[in-house]
Parts: sequence; structure tokens; C-alpha cells
Amino acid sequence: MKKWGWKIATVALLLYTVTAGFLWEVPRLHIVNETIRALYFHVPMWFGMVALFSASAVFGIRYLRQGQTHHDLYSASFAHAGMLLGTLGMVTGMVWAHYTWGTFWHWDPKQTGAAITYLVYLAYFVLRLSVENTEQRARLAAVYNIFAFAAMIPLIFIIPRLTDSMHPGSGGNPGFNMYDLDSRMRVVFYPAVAGWILLGFWLAQQRIRLKNAEEQLLEHEYEQP
Repeated sequence: MKKWGWKIATVALLLYTVTAGFLWEVPRLHIVNETIRALYFHVPMWFGMVALFSASAVFGIRYLRQGQTHHDLYSASFAHAGMLLGTLGMVTGMVWAHYTWGTFWHWDPKQTGAAITYLVYLAYFVLRLSVENTEQRARLAAVYNIFAFAAMIPLIFIIPRLTDSMHPGSGGNPGFNMYDLDSRMRVVFYPAVAGWILLGFWLAQQRIRLKNAEEQLLEHEYEQP
């Protein structure tokens, strides 16, 4: 039961998030209006992305220190799951931007930083596909992963806050939590953050199991006379 407990919690949290996120009352704000509901999806997905990229970087460092193959597998799997949540977060952010700014892409500093981060991590997967030697690929990917994570922090969390921006929480523009994340939204927002992060780790776990199964199958075929 312990093995399935966090998975059951993931499903419950996301069902709660989707239901409450679309049906419960939210603050009525000028221009934003109902699009504030994106806060339950867009922001938690990005939190999940950051958590997964953090885990990926940690396992990349562990691979460089210990050289164990499974650390590289974990690092790549967490990066894949983080990329998925990052893509979903970007799409939901573009939908929100369309209804609040009038266009899907405004080249806002936060959007630009997110796009650069996306391309940086996309290059990580291209690097993994371009190197055939397993050990060399794992080592190069681990080193690049560390630099990618180091680049993500200023691109998403620091630079946008230092420049003019219409994005909440950037360039002097207050974030949602400073003026409208009241008790009605907090009881949905925080479970949403936990739910999307847990979903990301669940997806990474499934990829790890799939890759392990593929390796075992190849080994079994190789051992056949």
C-alpha cells in the first residue's frame, strides 16, 4: 500500500485541482477575469518542471562522481518529464497571455527566458542522440545538464524580475499571491503544486521502468543461442 500511496495521492490531488480549478469561485479582477484559473495549472506545472530539472541535475552530478549507469538513466528520465511539464506550462501560459495581453506570444521577458530555457534543454536531448558511445554520452550529458540548470535559474527567476514586464511577479509587477491569492485560491493552488510535481516524478519513474525493461529484453535476446 505504501508503494501506491503517493500515486493514489497524485490522482486525488489532480482530480481535486481540475474539479475545483474549473468550478469553484475565483476573485474577479479587471482584465484577468476567469483566466486567473490558469494559476492552478500554468504555475504548478512550472514548479514541477523546476523540481524535475533539479532532480535531473542532481543525478547528473552523482553520475560524474560515481559513474553508475543508473544515475544517467535517472537524470535523463527526470529531464524528459521536466520537459513535458515545461511544454504544458508554456502552452497554458500562452493561452493565458492570449486572453490577457491579446496575443499568444508577447516577447515578455518571462516568456523569452522560458523559451531560451526550453531551447537549452532541447539541446540536451539532441546531445544525447548525437553521441553513440554510452559512457561518453552519459558524461557529456551530465556536464551539459549542470550548465543547463545553472542557466535556467537566472533566465526564469532573476532576469525577468530586473526588467520591465507585464508578467505577474516580474519587473515590479506584483505576483498573484501579493493581491489576490486569497483563502479560496490557496486551498486549490497548493494541492495543485503538489499534484503536478508528483505527476512529474511518476512519469519519470515509468520511463525508468520502461528503459530497464528494454535493457533486460535486449540482454535476454543476446543470451539466446
